[in-house]
Amino acid sequence: MELNSRALSVTKFWRDAGEDAWFEKNDAFDADFRARFLDLHYAAARRECDDWSGHAEGSLALMILLDQFPRNCFRGTGHMFATDPLAKHFAQKAVAAGHDLALEPEVRVFLYLPFEHSENLADQDRSVELHTARAEFNLKYALEHRDIIQRFGRFPHRNKMLGRETTAEEKAFLDDGGFSG
Repeated sequence: MELNSRALSVTKFWRDAGEDAWFEKNDAFDADFRARFLDLHYAAARRECDDWSGHAEGSLALMILLDQFPRNCFRGTGHMFATDPLAKHFAQKAVAAGHDLALEPEVRVFLYLPFEHSENLADQDRSVELHTARAEFNLKYALEHRDIIQRFGRFPHRNKMLGRETTAEEKAFLDDGGFSG
């Protein structure tokens, strides 16, 4: 089965943007990303793109739409995390199929980020395991994420966006410059 051209347009856009755009706040990039792929993000969230998961490149496109797109285009809102469970589902499927190893290392990491973004310690351990074995260049960030989940059981910087109360320990952590990614 041939991969849908829409999936390829997502991964081409992402690769063309490059590492400088991937992890930095850039309003112009976010606006372009949103204008191009908002409808496709919602289609993926409605499970209309599930068949893409049969391909490494399609799995990457799903990770971009379900994990990265919300973080860029719904920044500062609870919707940033709305499709995290679905992204993790497809990440598990992709890794089990070996799709991550068919991708170049700099984009392979996007199949591991749904584990890193999870507030579940077992997922964090999986993230560290995958980064250690297959994307060591990003291991520092995987360890930082896991340390926060080990300490708090959640990411305190999400509390306000998700309507959660912040504990005194979390507030002290955040006030001291705690993790905000």
